[in-house]
Amino acid sequence: MKILIMNGPNLNMLGRRDPKHYGSQTLAEIYEKLKARFGGIDLEFFQSNHEGGLIDRLHQADGSFDGVVLNAGALTHYSIALRDAIDSVEVPVVEVHLSNIAARESFRNHSVIAPVCRGSISGFGMQSYMLGIQAIIDLTADGEA
Repeated sequence: MKILIMNGPNLNMLGRRDPKHYGSQTLAEIYEKLKARFGGIDLEFFQSNHEGGLIDRLHQADGSFDGVVLNAGALTHYSIALRDAIDSVEVPVVEVHLSNIAARESFRNHSVIAPVCRGSISGFGMQSYMLGIQAIIDLTADGEA
């Protein structure tokens, strides 16, 4: 099984950026913990601060991954281009967020990508990624991916 974990703008700043909402772990630390937790799964990680980079990588993932776990960062709330990219691929995409976007500023309450994702998980810190990976594993095992 092969899962791509994609991260959008400013997630490279984890550990330094607003620990109250995002925690104190860096993106590298999260990746290491995910690799340790899901040792039997081929996890690939990708982070970009550029919308086009995320879209290009998502297009490339179609047909070569069993699923994508996506933390689109701020693009979650306004990127119709990313929404259209998710909608155009067959690979299942699970939206994840470290913080509870529904409990944040009003502009963060709405996700334009949620309607085209297989599901959304937010508010559990690093556990959001773990739950997203587990959802892809379970969907694939059940033949629902």
